[in-house]
Amino acid sequence: MFNELALSTILALLAVSIHGFGLLGLGRGLELYEIRAGRSYVEGPLWRHALLTIAVVLGLFVIHGVEIWVYAAVYVLIGAVPDFREAVYFSSISYGSIGYSDVLMVPRWRLLGAIEGVAGAILLGWSVAFFVSVMTPFSARRKHGMVHRNDP
Repeated sequence: MFNELALSTILALLAVSIHGFGLLGLGRGLELYEIRAGRSYVEGPLWRHALLTIAVVLGLFVIHGVEIWVYAAVYVLIGAVPDFREAVYFSSISYGSIGYSDVLMVPRWRLLGAIEGVAGAILLGWSVAFFVSVMTPFSARRKHGMVHRNDP
């Protein structure tokens, strides 16, 4: 059990680091957009807002995908699952806190999947908070009358 907890801690720290740097990168991307555009990312036409939203969402997908694949790679390396396809499947359902079944995991490593589920729930929540913080200025702009009917 100590090995499972130690490896779970290392993986959680790695996932949190990947996530933190990924979100910082997305935030920095928005800052660079503002510098290049010479205005806030919430200003401008609706189609730009849509593209920025899609870019942020895709960025979040990439960050979560990397974390899932890291867990999957470790599962294969330690022999906890039979192959990489099963490892990615198991990691995805564990990370998303769906937790369909742990039958795929070798019993002595099952605690890893459970702890991945806890880490995934926290990281998904962190992403939601980030996304809300990015999207809130759009609704604030509308509420304060900054958008006019003739905006493109």
